[in-house]
Amino acid sequence: MTRVFIDGGHGTTGLEIAERLAGRPELEMIVLDDARRKETSARRDALNAADVVILCLPDDAAREAVALIDNDTTRVIDASTAHRTADGWTYGFPEIGFDVASSTRVSNPGCYPTGFLALVKPLVAAGLIPADWPVTVNAVSGYSGGGKAMIAEFETGDTDTAWRAYALGMGHKHVPEMQKHSGLAHPPLFAPSVARTHRGMIVEVPLLASAMPGKPSAASMRDAIEAQFEGSKIVRLIRDFEEGALHIEQCADTDRLELFVFESKDASHIRLVAALDNLGKGAGGAAVQNLNLMGGFDETAGLRL
Repeated sequence: MTRVFIDGGHGTTGLEIAERLAGRPELEMIVLDDARRKETSARRDALNAADVVILCLPDDAAREAVALIDNDTTRVIDASTAHRTADGWTYGFPEIGFDVASSTRVSNPGCYPTGFLALVKPLVAAGLIPADWPVTVNAVSGYSGGGKAMIAEFETGDTDTAWRAYALGMGHKHVPEMQKHSGLAHPPLFAPSVARTHRGMIVEVPLLASAMPGKPSAASMRDAIEAQFEGSKIVRLIRDFEEGALHIEQCADTDRLELFVFESKDASHIRLVAALDNLGKGAGGAAVQNLNLMGGFDETAGLRL
């Protein structure tokens, strides 16, 4: 029996994780009632009693939670940004080469970086995208990715916008992990946005292939991406997508990550696109997948595929 404690389990990501873990007989959930869940002493006891802790907290609170663990047996999955580029922490994206199963400290990837890295890391490793190439990434997420405040804004009528761009000062907190884990020499130019849909996400990397060294083909990129994720039940390249449009809800309400490579007729332009659920493979689903690997369970147990 593996004892699991979700610290911050009343937030959006924590609730998503709890839903996926409910009813699994191999797990025992440690739950604090409303009167105790914010008490430091009660949280310390729960953190140290658990075999695996999943942190669904703001960055500073996540660091404080880790500091409350005073044993060498509790393993941690941190869903915040706090440890995604930190020494001693494993980046929780096993499909791109990180050893999650044997790790004691795992940092769950961000939702946008999950799509970006799935597309770019295999191509940088294969030399199809030079490490010093100026990469741009455009992305749109459902509003649930913004947490309780943004959910309330969209769902109570405080805004009637259909779509908006943000992080216009180029300081988005996901950029450091995008650069570090992709192997790029420079930070990508990241243009995120949010749409009036509860969940779902599209991440796109446009490439002017005709200007790139070696003029890489879409076919070579498909092959490299497909080879990276061969055998995965969660991440896959879609080769024969015949619809005229790709919707933000392509993978909504699932824990899948679907990848696409589109090209112009003259092969000069390529669009790399990832579709996922910002609350699925972009958050709660990824945390459950990592828990499964760390606990020696079926990797897809509890996932929505």
